Amino acid sequence: MNKTQTTKAKVLSGTVVSDKMTDTVVVAVDRFEKHPKYGKFIKTRKKFKAHDVGNTKKIGDKVEIAETKPISKDKHFIVV
Repeated sequence: MNKTQTTKAKVLSGTVVSDKMTDTVVVAVDRFEKHPKYGKFIKTRKKFKAHDVGNTKKIGDKVEIAETKPISKDKHFIVV
């Protein structure tokens, strides 16, 4: 009984905030969500390390990152 389970990779869009590491960029993903009780809109930001082969992206670039298998301890995304 061999079951193959396929899942769709999570794709996020954000801005490159650091490109100082080799083959890695730090992408800040901003979200604008409503507080469930009070209704106030809150802007949240989370940073993800993403694999960028060849260091093609620079600070300020808008990029999309896709979830993948772990590449290192902190890196679980690749630049699409």
